[in-house]
Amino acid sequence: MATIEQPDTGTGRSRLRRVVDVVDERLGIKALEYPVPEHANNLAWSLGGITAFTFFVLVATGILLVQFYSPVPETANESVRDMVTRVWGMRFVRSLHFWAAQAMYVTAALHLLRVFFTGSYKRPREGNWLIGVAMFGLVIFALFTGTVLKWDQEGFEALGHNLEVADLLGGVGVWFSPDFASRVSILVRLYGAHVVIIPGLILVLFTLHALLVKRHRISPHPSLTADDEAEQAPLGEPTEPFTHHLRRIAALGLALTGLLGILAVLVPPAVGPQPVEGLEVTKPPWNFWWMFTLENWFGLPFILYGGGALFLLLVALPFVDRNPHRLWRHRPLAMVIGLIVLLTVVTLTILMAFTTPQTHLGM
Repeated sequence: MATIEQPDTGTGRSRLRRVVDVVDERLGIKALEYPVPEHANNLAWSLGGITAFTFFVLVATGILLVQFYSPVPETANESVRDMVTRVWGMRFVRSLHFWAAQAMYVTAALHLLRVFFTGSYKRPREGNWLIGVAMFGLVIFALFTGTVLKWDQEGFEALGHNLEVADLLGGVGVWFSPDFASRVSILVRLYGAHVVIIPGLILVLFTLHALLVKRHRISPHPSLTADDEAEQAPLGEPTEPFTHHLRRIAALGLALTGLLGILAVLVPPAVGPQPVEGLEVTKPPWNFWWMFTLENWFGLPFILYGGGALFLLLVALPFVDRNPHRLWRHRPLAMVIGLIVLLTVVTLTILMAFTTPQTHLGM
């Protein structure tokens, strides 16, 4: 009796499915297929995922950079110079690392702004807002430590400001002072913070952040009618699995990485000469300009006061703003205060671009 041959395609697919099922049984990968509302797939609502993508670009490039960097004051600057002039490909890697750091700062700031303007920090997501603020603080700390690690004039002056602020903090700032571990250079400790402590803390907080997003789900769009408690997206809004959302994040992240690669080739970051103690002649990286405008106007302590005031406002926000509405038109007080803070930071940043640095260290 003749037999009918079965096509191979189904067999191959079933084998793959069995493999996926075996892995999922042990790792729970299908738990990522929780529903995501349609509004979360636009660019503004994807900024958090893009920030995470840039973080992993930084980790990958950072792993390569540490192979050639010497975290010792006597050789740190020279090791960076050797890295970009004598090791094939490392100029591009370092440049990509630099631009990815700038991108992470920008996308993290924009993500915080999006969460603020859409009221996504409100109940029950106050804890996740605080985690996001903490991660943004770690991003700023990573930018600072990365600047110091170059050990050029810019990095040396950044460290000098750090030491002055540590003195202002008294016992709270002892970790930032050379006295904390007299036998270990502060550069070594900042290097450890840059490559281990900060990325580790960001990874832990990111995991908690992602778990809370899954727990509370994506916040509702403020212009759409939410559920009865105004905490979840409406049931009628189309959804798709979170895994599909991740594909869009990956596509956007790869496109951003391509753009950063072009910048890495066309505008590589400079490495200054060995630092000279006693000079204060450089401007800080642009991310810190707004605080240094305050320093020029009122003195070095206002770096601490300005930064502290900003983060105090961010931390207090979900507990002070008890307005249940999420749409910006129904939150006039929060919008006015938010715009004042934003315009202040932007204006102080722009002013620094046209300001000559003044001497404040050691005063």
